[in-house]
Amino acid sequence: MEFVGSSHAKGIMPEKIGIEAKHPNSAIRKCARVQLIKNGKKIATFFPIDVCLNYIEENVLIVGFRRNGRVVGDIPCVRFKVVKVSIVSLLALCKEKKEKPRS
Repeated sequence: MEFVGSSHAKGIMPEKIGIEAKHPNSAIRKCARVQLIKNGKKIATFFPIDVCLNYIEENVLIVGFRRNGRVVGDIPCVRFKVVKVSIVSLLALCKEKKEKPRS
């Protein structure tokens, strides 16, 4: 298990990737490889809304889908989703209720 006793984990995102959906769907889902700060493991994460891909930079907060380690939906090998970006909720960023924090 990647999170080892916690429901959320922080990570750094080195790259954005596209993963093909399983048969019969033919879409390319927007995902990212994230390296966990806690133990250095690299995992694949999912963006709940495709538009949010533009707001993602480096620091992200990840949460598991709560399905006992099973894959969710039609995306193979992706069990986690991105929830926050640099302390700000991803949903609030996409709906433009909050701005991206400045470094």
